[in-house]
Amino acid sequence: MIDRNGYRPNVGIILLNSKNEVFWGKRVKQDSWQFPQGGIKSGETPTQAMYRELTEEVGLQPYHVEILGRTREWLRYDVPECWIRREWRRSYKGQKQIWFLLRLLGRDTDVSLRKSPHPEFDAWRWNRYWVELDSVVEFKRQVYRQALIELSHLLNCDIGQGCDYGYVEGDQIISKTAAASVKRQKK
Repeated sequence: MIDRNGYRPNVGIILLNSKNEVFWGKRVKQDSWQFPQGGIKSGETPTQAMYRELTEEVGLQPYHVEILGRTREWLRYDVPECWIRREWRRSYKGQKQIWFLLRLLGRDTDVSLRKSPHPEFDAWRWNRYWVELDSVVEFKRQVYRQALIELSHLLNCDIGQGCDYGYVEGDQIISKTAAASVKRQKK
C-alpha cells in the first residue's frame, strides 16, 4: 500500500525500560541497529500495526507495554534508489511513519526475537535515550532524531543529562534549541 506521493505507511516503536533506556535491535546478518518498525497493512490502524509489529519483531504482547504517546504527524524519509525493489521503482519513494513511545511493563526475559518465522533482529540491547545514531542506516537518521525529540517531552525530563540535549550525533551533542531550529527550518 503506497500513497499517491510514493510513501508506504509504516510505524516505528521506541520501547523504554524502567531506566528510560531504549530498545535497539540488530538487523539479521547486518551490522546495523534500529528501532522496531514495520508497514501498516490495509485496514489496520497505526496502533494495530504497532502491536502486530511489536509481537512479530520483539515477541511482546500488548499487556507487556504501556503506550506513552505517539508522534502527531507522519515523519517521512526517502529510500535511496539502490535499496528499492526493481518492481517498485516507478511508484515508491520511501516511508511515512507514525512513531510510538512505549514503556515495557514486563521483564527483559519477555523479549523474544524468534516469535516470527522471519525474524528481523538477531540481537538486541538497551541504550541511553540520547544515543549516537551512527549505527542506524544513514537515510533513516533524521526521522529517528525527529521522533526522539518530539516524544522526549513525555518522559518529564527523567532521562538524566539528556534532558538538556536534543540528540547526539557522532561525538557532538546538539542542544534542543538547535534541534528545534533545524526542525523549523525543514518545514
